[in-house]
Amino acid sequence: MPCLLPSLEQDYGPFTNGNSMSLGKVKGRKPRWAVRASEMSKKTFNPVRAIVDSMKVEPNPKKAMISLSLGDPTVFGNLPTNDEVTQAVKEVLDSGHYNGYAPSVGYQSCREAVAAYYNCPEAPLEAQDVILTSGCSQAIELALAVLANPGQNILVPRPGFSLYKTLALSMGIEVKLYNLLPEKAWEIDLKHLESLVDEKTACLIVNNPSNPCGSVFSKSHLQKILAVASRQCVPILADEIYGDMVFADCKYEPIATLSTSVPILSCGGLAKRWLVPGWRMGWILIHDRRDIFGNEIRDGLLRLSQRILGPCTIVQGALERILHRTPPEFYHNTLSILKSNADLCYAALSAIPGLQPVRPAGAMYLMVEIEMEHFPEFENDVEFTERLISEQSVFCLPATCFEYPNFFRVVITVPEEMILEACSRIQEFCEMHYQGAEGAQDLECDK
Repeated sequence: MPCLLPSLEQDYGPFTNGNSMSLGKVKGRKPRWAVRASEMSKKTFNPVRAIVDSMKVEPNPKKAMISLSLGDPTVFGNLPTNDEVTQAVKEVLDSGHYNGYAPSVGYQSCREAVAAYYNCPEAPLEAQDVILTSGCSQAIELALAVLANPGQNILVPRPGFSLYKTLALSMGIEVKLYNLLPEKAWEIDLKHLESLVDEKTACLIVNNPSNPCGSVFSKSHLQKILAVASRQCVPILADEIYGDMVFADCKYEPIATLSTSVPILSCGGLAKRWLVPGWRMGWILIHDRRDIFGNEIRDGLLRLSQRILGPCTIVQGALERILHRTPPEFYHNTLSILKSNADLCYAALSAIPGLQPVRPAGAMYLMVEIEMEHFPEFENDVEFTERLISEQSVFCLPATCFEYPNFFRVVITVPEEMILEACSRIQEFCEMHYQGAEGAQDLECDK
């Protein structure tokens, strides 16, 4: 066997003292510090953070801050999760049986529990169709990563949840925005949607119920969306984290129950319906009754899930009890509070000249149009919401965050008295700055 020492010496310099070696300069490389951020990190951009962080504005010190901006139902303590949910986690923790590593896609028994919860004749599921993830956001990330390559494109709603674009651009995936129609309760502009499809389209994202719109698609509209996907042979990534969070006069239809031909990755989790977003438990449900995804997509999801070795095992262990023993009245009570807040907010804002709210049907949000021609001193929705903070200490997200300027989003999970106070302040703000047609024209002439 040839001695390796000469080649080592040639590459790294001679050994010294018999048990150490002095490393010389590697050929062609001048030693220097050159630590740079990766291209992926440079491509990662969160429009909400970029806009909010740039809003250098202080609230009115004479008024307590009311934040209607964060989609976290736990912030004010008025929407606690159910005792069954917390007790399930306590018992799992005390058992000591879930402290180790789980399979990267989740424990088999936990995947079975999720499959059993969502299984129905129209969209049958087995444990092998479930991938457990660290929150719904990771479910969306894995679904995007398995369906799209750099250079391909995905179809994303406008207005829509900003994370889709953040994730896609970081992966080198192009985003094409299809329009939602406020005058039709935020239904998809189907002609516009279909016009965007090309040979590089990897998937269509459908978010129902919607963040930021609070809209819920009808069965007939979902069937029309599926018809587009079927004609164009484009798989669907369904963001259904707000699934079943719809008001009493509306019905939620999981999109996979309406088609046997379109392959769908449905993303969900505990965060919203069970009011525990910080527990980071999500899932992907694989609906592929025509075997279009085949083993390739399933194997791809398995490999991608191995990057972080799966979600929290404690919450996994509690999943069966959380899903199957949470009492129905808990869900009903949550939705009653959200519906009451939505009605109060919609009625109050509808009465304010210059604002046009769009009535929500579910989820936790309401979108409001700003008739900018009546507020000519403000350039856009960002400036409008900045001044609302500085004058009234009410923080709503400008819809530029969702690629939809001249609207703002209201979160309706706050206590009722806070909703009423916020709407009263918004009214005071608008009355202060509203200009009728003549007044707005005069102000424009003065500029």
